[in-house]
Amino acid sequence: MGRLGLAIKSFWAILRTGALPDEVVQRLGLARRGPAKAAPAAAQAGPAEGALQMLGILQRDARLIDFLMEDIAAYSDDQVGAAVRSVHQQCREALNRYVQLAPVIDGVEGTFTKLAGIELTAVKLVGNVPPQPPPGGVLRHRGWRGVKVDLPPLGAKTNLSVVAPAEIEIE
Repeated sequence: MGRLGLAIKSFWAILRTGALPDEVVQRLGLARRGPAKAAPAAAQAGPAEGALQMLGILQRDARLIDFLMEDIAAYSDDQVGAAVRSVHQQCREALNRYVQLAPVIDGVEGTFTKLAGIELTAVKLVGNVPPQPPPGGVLRHRGWRGVKVDLPPLGAKTNLSVVAPAEIEIE
């Protein structure tokens, strides 16, 4: 391989991978200083990003953030109730589409529930709680556990900090 071929091969290898190929390093009599850098892995969405993505879905499908950020003090209870009904239905549909939830305790609220066999990290004891966990108590809320989360894949150019993009109408 001539000098021109070596230069072209080196140029393209550095452009694609950021490192010289072993063949070129050997041919030039060079030594590597450390391990070759691996190509950066695709960004993985963590819990915070997943939360922002779900918030974005609730905004997109039900305008939840718009509703929550609106000052509703000036509206009548009837007006707020009408808005809540629509937002509730659309949020519930979006949530059911992407997240499968199940009760932490599948019992009847208001009845005595034994704590034996229940994961204590999934239970919040309220009221007059003794130093040692009691055998049971009255179930006030069944709780919710995420069984499955199936969020859509994020695009490569997705800015996770933008929960809802600004909208500009072109006339």
